[in-house]
Amino acid sequence: MYSRILVPIDGSPTSQRGLDEAIALAARLDSALQLLNVVDARLLIGEVSASLPPDKLLEDWRAAGDRLVSAAVERARSKGVAAVGAVRCDPGLRVCDAILQEAKNTDASLIVMGTHGRRGLKRLALGSDAELVLRGSAVPVLLIRGGITADAD
Repeated sequence: MYSRILVPIDGSPTSQRGLDEAIALAARLDSALQLLNVVDARLLIGEVSASLPPDKLLEDWRAAGDRLVSAAVERARSKGVAAVGAVRCDPGLRVCDAILQEAKNTDASLIVMGTHGRRGLKRLALGSDAELVLRGSAVPVLLIRGGITADAD
């Protein structure tokens, strides 16, 4: 039913829960995983400091993404699940758009991702890549909820 499952990961506990669910699902369905880490170069605008040039910071983020994806691929393979991974960085794309592009480029039949479950003002202020992926995806999306954080409005 779902031959290739795309799993965006960022190293957070919530994305780890999404990865765990995707591995379990892939094992049951004999599916392959496509693991993805998106380096959000747009964050450089707020993160640039005098002590670390933007190119070096971006290089460090990519290296961290490579380590994260490699560990996730090994975790999936240790459970008997076929997995490959990629790190993407396109300064012209939002994270959600990079995820949707990867789903299309890899012929993913399902996207499994963690969501932080933000509500209220935090959701409005921070946005939700998971929600934007859900709205824009041409394939089914399974959202794995982390802990819900509500505002004291």
